[in-house]
Amino acid sequence: MYAQPRIAGFTFVRNALLYDYPVLEAIRSILPVCDYFAVAVGRSEDNTLELIRTLDDPRLHLVETVWDESLRSGGRVLAEETNKAFDAIPPDYDWCFYIQADECVHEKDLPIIQAEAARWLHDEQTEGLLFNYRHFYGSYDYVGVSRRWYRREVRLLRNNKRIRSWRDAQGFRIDGRKLRVRLIPAYIYHYGWVKHPEAQQRKQRSFNRWWHADEVVQQRVGEAKTYSYDGAEPLERFTGTHPAVMQPRIQTLNWQFDVDPAQARWSWKDRFSRWIERHTGWRPGEYKNYYLLTER
Repeated sequence: MYAQPRIAGFTFVRNALLYDYPVLEAIRSILPVCDYFAVAVGRSEDNTLELIRTLDDPRLHLVETVWDESLRSGGRVLAEETNKAFDAIPPDYDWCFYIQADECVHEKDLPIIQAEAARWLHDEQTEGLLFNYRHFYGSYDYVGVSRRWYRREVRLLRNNKRIRSWRDAQGFRIDGRKLRVRLIPAYIYHYGWVKHPEAQQRKQRSFNRWWHADEVVQQRVGEAKTYSYDGAEPLERFTGTHPAVMQPRIQTLNWQFDVDPAQARWSWKDRFSRWIERHTGWRPGEYKNYYLLTER
């Protein structure tokens, strides 16, 4: 048996109501394995701060922040806000569990995560734990399967403040180099592309501002009030179950998403890569913001 490590969760959020982020579900999904939870709550145009306070849990620690408009290029502000939450975790926690405001963990994976955190606690080589991803698109019934969806990312990391969120907060690095990580058999369920088309359009207009100049945002997003989901996006029907915390949200879905996976636009590169991945588990040319350690 391994000693049980102390785990602290952390996330950041802004305008959760305006852009329909399932942030309460995200926090609740990993709270059972956390002894502490830091949330960086950016100054919002809605009642996001009050929303987070409704969790009313003694493990919750809120850090009120203001997003830096000067960090508008390349999504850098997202990494900065991630670091603010990470830095709020006291030093007496072993692992830090990062969850974004549109991600959840299935309750069936929590014992696996605890076991893996205990297993690698005293392995000095292991700086983080790598999770698999399911990216839902358009509705809760379909997952994206093209190469544009990253399939793995680090979500549990050492409580080492030399580790910093990287670029637009997708991953982490330590002193500028990639983390050395172990892949664990657990999943992150990503719901960022499952929103009412009006909320999705508001999110696209806002979030593109943190990567691009106003004229580029206007060109990319346009003036439409609703987002048009791509009916030719390569998708597969999801046949599993969603995290229990997401069930109330799923039951109130109030838009129609019509798609025929047979009509998907597959590039030759996607088709070839998908075939290789299905048969070998290897994705040719995959970008990895980490060094994957092998079993020992």
